[in-house]
Amino acid sequence: VEAGKLEVRAEVTPIASVAEGLRNMFAPLAQRKGLQLQVDVEEGTPATLFTDRQRLEQILRNLLANAVKFTEHGSVALKVAPQAQDRICFEVRDSGIGIDASQHDLIFEAFRQADGTASRRFGGTGLGLSISRDLARLLGGDIAVSSAPGQGSTFTVVLPVEYAERHAQQPVAMTPPEQTPPPKVKPAPPPSPASAPRKPQPPTFADDRDTPAAGKRTVLVVEDDVRFASILFDLAHELGYRCLVAHDAREGCELAMTQLPDAVLLDILLPDETGLAVLQRLKEDPRTRHIPVHALSAEDRSEPALQMGAIGYARKPASREQLQEVFSRLESKLSQKLKRVLLVEDDPRQQESVRALIGDGDVEIVSATRGDEALQALADSVFDVMIIDLKLPDMTGQELLKRMAAGESKSFPPVIVYTGRNLTRDEESELLRYSRSIIIKGARSPERLLDEVTLFLHKVETQLSSERQKMLRTARNRDKAFEGRRILVVDDDMRNIFALTSALEHKGAAVEIARNGVEALQKLEQNPDGIDLVLMDIMMPEMDGFTATREIRKNPRWQKLPVIAVTAKAMKEDQEKCLAAGANDYLAKPIELERLFSLMRVWMPKLERML
Repeated sequence: VEAGKLEVRAEVTPIASVAEGLRNMFAPLAQRKGLQLQVDVEEGTPATLFTDRQRLEQILRNLLANAVKFTEHGSVALKVAPQAQDRICFEVRDSGIGIDASQHDLIFEAFRQADGTASRRFGGTGLGLSISRDLARLLGGDIAVSSAPGQGSTFTVVLPVEYAERHAQQPVAMTPPEQTPPPKVKPAPPPSPASAPRKPQPPTFADDRDTPAAGKRTVLVVEDDVRFASILFDLAHELGYRCLVAHDAREGCELAMTQLPDAVLLDILLPDETGLAVLQRLKEDPRTRHIPVHALSAEDRSEPALQMGAIGYARKPASREQLQEVFSRLESKLSQKLKRVLLVEDDPRQQESVRALIGDGDVEIVSATRGDEALQALADSVFDVMIIDLKLPDMTGQELLKRMAAGESKSFPPVIVYTGRNLTRDEESELLRYSRSIIIKGARSPERLLDEVTLFLHKVETQLSSERQKMLRTARNRDKAFEGRRILVVDDDMRNIFALTSALEHKGAAVEIARNGVEALQKLEQNPDGIDLVLMDIMMPEMDGFTATREIRKNPRWQKLPVIAVTAKAMKEDQEKCLAAGANDYLAKPIELERLFSLMRVWMPKLERML
C-alpha cells in the first residue's frame, strides 16, 4: 500500500452479493463463539456501487474478523445504508471489549492495538486497521470508529457510490528515479540462438512429459515459481491427472503445441513475457483454441484474461480448497457434453440466422425476445455464453447488464454484444463497467460471431464443418485490431523506430514517433484523444520510460491509455518496476513482431470496433 503499487480496478459491484458473501463467510465463526450475526441492507440503498470489489471486501472482512475476535458475548452486525451526496455507509458493530477514546487514533497506526492487554489476550499483528484505512482512502472514502470500554465498537466505512480517481487519496509517492539515467543498453540483433526453435527443457523437477497418458487427462502447468508449480503438480496427481510443467512462456507455448493437453493452468507473471500473451497465442491457434485455460496470478489481470477466453481467474496466494475448486472447474468444462447459449434477440429473422450459424448437435440455444425473459432464463439456469442485441422491446442491453450485475440473475456468463450499429466510446465505456462479465463489442459479421462463440464454447475447430472452418479463417484474416489505430512509438534508436513503424503501418496503423519521454508527453498533448496505445522504451536520454510512464498516469485523460513497456531485459525486478510505474504490460528485446502484435491485441480490444 505505502509503495503505491495497488491499482484500483473499479467495477459494478452488487451490494446484496457482497453482503451475502460476508454473511456466509462469518456465520460459522460467530456460531462457534455463540455470537449472533446480523447482516442488513437498508431500504433505499443502491443495488450496486462502482468500486473495487476486491478491496471493499478486504476492508469489510478485516473489520468483521476483528469484531468476532474481540467479542466474547452478544452480537456482531453489518449494516449497509445510503448516505447523502451519493455515498454509501458500511457499519460494522459489535458488543465486544470496546476501545478507550484516547486510543481511537492509535489503532489505525501500523503494529498498534488498543492496549497491551488486548494484544496479549487476542493476538494479531495490528496491521489490519492501518491497511483498511489506506484502502478506504484509496477508494475515495474513509473509516471512522465510535467506541468506549465495555460498550462495544462501531467501525463505519463511507465510500462514494461512483468511484472517481480524482476523488481518491493518492497513495504515498514512490521514490523518484535517479536523475542520471542508466547507460543505454542496445538491443541484440534479431537473428539469435534464443529466437530459434528449441526443444523444451525439462523442469527443475521431473514432470510427466515422457509418461504415456494411458487414459488420463493431461493438464499443463505454466508457472515460474517452482514451489507453487510443485504444489499444483502434486495436486494434479492426487486428482488423477497427467501433469506437464513449464517455467516460462516460451516453453509453455511449445508444450501446448506439441503435447495438446486437455487443460492449462497459467500464471500471468512469467519471466520472459506475460501469461496474457501465452493465452492470446493459444486462442489464436486452431489446434489449441478449444483448450480450457484457467489463470492464476498474484496480480489482478482477470478482465483481459476472461475477455480472451480464460474459463476462470484465481488470485495467489491460494488455499488448497481454492486450488481444488480450480481443478473442479476444469473438470466440469472437460466433462460437459451439451453447450448452452442464451440468445436475446427480438427479431425472428435474426434469431433464425444466428441459430443456423452456431447451432450444432452439442449446442442448445435458448431464445429470449425481451430483457425480462432473459433475466428469468438466467435465474432458472446456467449458460456458457450469452448473445444480446442492445435494443430490446422492454429495456436496452445496457439496462439488462446492469440488472444482471445487481443480482437479478443466477449467473453472469460471457456476453457477446451482437449489434447492427457502431458503438460510441461512451457506450463502450458503459459496457466495460461490467468487468466481471466478458464484453465483445460490435461483433456484427456472421464470421466474427462464429469466431467468438466457438471461443467461449471451447469447440474443437477441426470438428466443425468445412464451411464453418472457412468462415473462421476469413474472420481471422481480417485483422482489424490495428486498422485506423494511432500508435505512439517512444524510442531513441532509429533502427527500432524504422522496424516498428514499417511493421505497424503494414498492419494499417498510423504511427507517431517520440525520441524520449519529454517528446512522448508533447505528442500526447498534441493528440489528446488520438493515441490508442503507447510502446514505451525504458532506457532513453533526457527522460526515461519509467518517468515518462509515471507522468502519463498523473494526467486523468491518460489513466486508461494502454502503455506497453519495452525493456532490454525481462528480469523480475524490471517487470515489477514497469508495472509499478503504470505500464499495462512489458516486452523484452529483441522484439519478436508476432509476440508484439499479440500483446497489442490484448490491450486494444477495449477500443476495438469489430466488422
